[in-house]
Amino acid sequence: MKLHTYWRSSSAWRVRIALAYKGIEHDVVPVHLLRDGGEQHHADFLAKNLLGQVPVLELSPPPAPVFLTQSLAIIEYLEELHPEPPLLPSEPLARAAARSLAEIVNSGIQPFQNSGVLRHLERAAPELDRKQWLRHFIGRGLGALERAAEAHSGSFLVGDAPSVADVCLVPQLYSARRFGVTTDVYPTLCRVEVECLRLDAFRDSRPEAQPDAEIVA
Repeated sequence: MKLHTYWRSSSAWRVRIALAYKGIEHDVVPVHLLRDGGEQHHADFLAKNLLGQVPVLELSPPPAPVFLTQSLAIIEYLEELHPEPPLLPSEPLARAAARSLAEIVNSGIQPFQNSGVLRHLERAAPELDRKQWLRHFIGRGLGALERAAEAHSGSFLVGDAPSVADVCLVPQLYSARRFGVTTDVYPTLCRVEVECLRLDAFRDSRPEAQPDAEIVA
């Protein structure tokens, strides 16, 4: 099993957390999203993911490799393959809540901060204030997540065990701060983040701990 990843990709970080939490051995294949026009646009990578995005989980069943894309689909696959420890609650409503909170991040925030979207905006609308764009969409999404989490949270976003919702939360808060978004106005999210970062799986999968991490001023 190989994970094609980029150290600062929040979507790839989600899968790194899941792999670490479940103790699944894998090899890391770095894909630099900025160098040489972005290695994700090279023909060999596009053969693995036509959208040119990380993460990609590469499996090696005979007779040919299989490439899984989209972080939440990969995490669901890992959950089915290695159900313990779980990242989805056993109770149906709690399970639906975890998926719903994860999708607030996955569908309602992350696409607006995607590097490909930001590069397109820079070309198509150079007059646009990208910082304002990011503050608006990230703030709107985190505000919704904060309010939604109030109904479900215990120690974590849904109850007292980590779930796929937390796997999405921690990378998103990291990205928010990287883009200059204030996060201390989301007390529930920040409290849960502290709880998550007590766990090795969340700490060890941080961007700075990755083999392809770079020092960024």
